[in-house]
Amino acid sequence: MVEINTQHRKIIHIDMDAFYASVEQLDNPDLRGKPVAVGGGGERGVVSAASYEARKFKVRSAMSGVLAKKNCPHLVFVKPRFERYKEISQKIRAIFYEYTDLVEPLSLDEAYLDVTQNKKGNPSASLIAKEIRQRIFDELHLRASAGISNSKFVAKIASDINKPNGQKTIPPEEVLSFLEELPIEKFFGIGKVTAAKMYSLGIFKGLDLKEKTEEFLIQHFKKSGSHYYKIVRGIQRNEVKPNRLRKSVAAEHTFAKNLTSEIFMLEKLKKISEELEHRLHKSKVSGKTVTLKIKYSDFKTQTRSKTLPYFVKDKTILYETVKELLFQEKVMNSVRLLGIAVTNLNIHSKEIEKAIDIQLKFEF
Repeated sequence: MVEINTQHRKIIHIDMDAFYASVEQLDNPDLRGKPVAVGGGGERGVVSAASYEARKFKVRSAMSGVLAKKNCPHLVFVKPRFERYKEISQKIRAIFYEYTDLVEPLSLDEAYLDVTQNKKGNPSASLIAKEIRQRIFDELHLRASAGISNSKFVAKIASDINKPNGQKTIPPEEVLSFLEELPIEKFFGIGKVTAAKMYSLGIFKGLDLKEKTEEFLIQHFKKSGSHYYKIVRGIQRNEVKPNRLRKSVAAEHTFAKNLTSEIFMLEKLKKISEELEHRLHKSKVSGKTVTLKIKYSDFKTQTRSKTLPYFVKDKTILYETVKELLFQEKVMNSVRLLGIAVTNLNIHSKEIEKAIDIQLKFEF
């Protein structure tokens, strides 16, 4: 088995531009050129995705529908159609597989591709990315952006630089200087809270981070400190992993009105258990750990888990388990969302064999 030097790896991160909203504009010509938000615009609604026309008015995903409408009074809300998004996502992935079998989907609208050794025999990852983006546009009439580098971490950062409908290549010899000049908030995985903490420590860009010792970073950021120490030095050996085995199956529901009574919560949990049973059967998995998720009216989230001595996917057992978790302690406030997740999954042996086979097949 010959291991490819990480410096010689060619990784592409493809990210669709405003995917959900673009699909809606594609299917409904009346929406083209208009600010569109996929999600709910009511009092309890949340924006799932926003078109670039809407983003000009500071409409963003995860924003409340009320605030989005305030920012953009002429915003058009459309209900999400996940089956349609999934259908198009599969067509996009079919294009990816014409170039490489090393495809690691992150979601319906983005994926990593390892094209170090590709089916087209093209030595240029940048040209492959350009060709893939053009094919997505020609065949599906949607636009995508891409980042190209020798690691997943840098490729993902690069794909955001020339959005929308652009791409950016960071060759191996430029990775370190690129990371040194990169504002710390642009590092993938560093959110607002962590960035604020770094500012307080005098860390504003990659070079500032690089000057800190690993011990210093671990002291202030625990396990993540070691990760930050490595990534700013271009040390990132994570391979593109095709057919990633899923780690959890979940179902949840946000309510039109906050729930204050456990009796009403149990009614909702019963329905969520039924939906989760359906998803588990569809995924052909079961799990040992059941987790109850509670999001309160003040948006604080609490989880309670229980690991069973056997694998489950039956709605009755799921319901009885979350019922026990609900009464484990008093509910702190009125509830806006309830969810159930099953982890510690028992993936069917055939799926494991298939995944292992793919990994071994391309690991040389």
